[in-house]
Amino acid sequence: MVLDTTTLRIAFGLMALVLVVLFYFSAYRVTRSPYSGWWCVALLFFLTGSACFLLNGTAHQIWANPLGNVLLVLGAVAVWTGARSLRTLPPRKWPSVGLPAVTLIAAVPDNPATNTWAGGPVFLATMSISIGLASLELWRLDRSYSRMRIPMVAAAGGLAVFYFFRFLAFIIEGRNGPIFVTVFGSAVTTLVTMILLVVVSFSMAALSSEQQTRTLRVAASRDDLTGLLNRKAFMDLAAERLADHSLTPHSGALILADLDHFKTVNDTYGHAAGDLALQRFAEACTATVRPTDLVGRYGGEEFILLLPGAGRDRAQLSVEEISRRLAAFPADAGVGMPTVSYGITTYGNGASDVDALIGAADEAMYTAKALGRNRAAHSDRKP
Repeated sequence: MVLDTTTLRIAFGLMALVLVVLFYFSAYRVTRSPYSGWWCVALLFFLTGSACFLLNGTAHQIWANPLGNVLLVLGAVAVWTGARSLRTLPPRKWPSVGLPAVTLIAAVPDNPATNTWAGGPVFLATMSISIGLASLELWRLDRSYSRMRIPMVAAAGGLAVFYFFRFLAFIIEGRNGPIFVTVFGSAVTTLVTMILLVVVSFSMAALSSEQQTRTLRVAASRDDLTGLLNRKAFMDLAAERLADHSLTPHSGALILADLDHFKTVNDTYGHAAGDLALQRFAEACTATVRPTDLVGRYGGEEFILLLPGAGRDRAQLSVEEISRRLAAFPADAGVGMPTVSYGITTYGNGASDVDALIGAADEAMYTAKALGRNRAAHSDRKP
């Protein structure tokens, strides 16, 4: 049976259009998940790119073919970017711009007015790379994600391999080679892509919904002003860390921090200045601590840190670095950053009571204030 490429491309375009509408109204408008948004963008690129190829054999082929190649590569890059969003990673700028640019540069001098495969090898290679990167990102997802990611990994990986073998066949045989035309021709590729899009549609919707759920869960655990863990989230996570020694060391340090004379900052310069001081201190903390540490806003101008594996000296160096970073922020409208008093307590094997650790750190913090503020004091009490 001979596949009519033009008819398949029209069918592919119609299917892509239907999927864009369905995904936008049933997934993106409902969940506002970045993943579903990037999928809608990808489908629009695939739709318009495929439409460009309908101008083959006309006077518009000279610009339509190179543009079609670029749009399809942009669609594949959007799929990759959407997969990265599931891991809360930003788009990669250089590949996102570079892969489409290379595709265009390769096509323009290759006689696109008469050659429907102008820049073909580069186009096939960039498609394989982009879709392969999307499959890799999906594979790297946390295993707690829905199992629906598995069909996405298989579909993206399979399509990346298909484009890689298209590339090899094109290099070895050329565009008119029997294997390339029969197995990897435009008609077969369009049909394969249509089938895979249908397969992944259900997985995409499930992953979009799960991304929204995870986003809401994270938002519920964060302090609105500083972006740090809120008090409840910190207490829950700290209790988990202390209880599970397979994930964290048996010893560590807990630190309470209080911004000195914070009420004076609010009363003198206004609450906007106070909010800025809180945000700057949060930034200083996150820039200092390790990924395994916990940082939260305990309440008002008080903050709390849990440093698993840190001893007395390590905790002291951490608070000194936080204060150094805070003081280094430029004064805003003449308002300098406040100093900070810290209370530090260390714990050893067997510690499991977060409240007891906080009580010991709180006593040490008041000692620091009594000694003149802008310093750290260590607790001698074993919680």
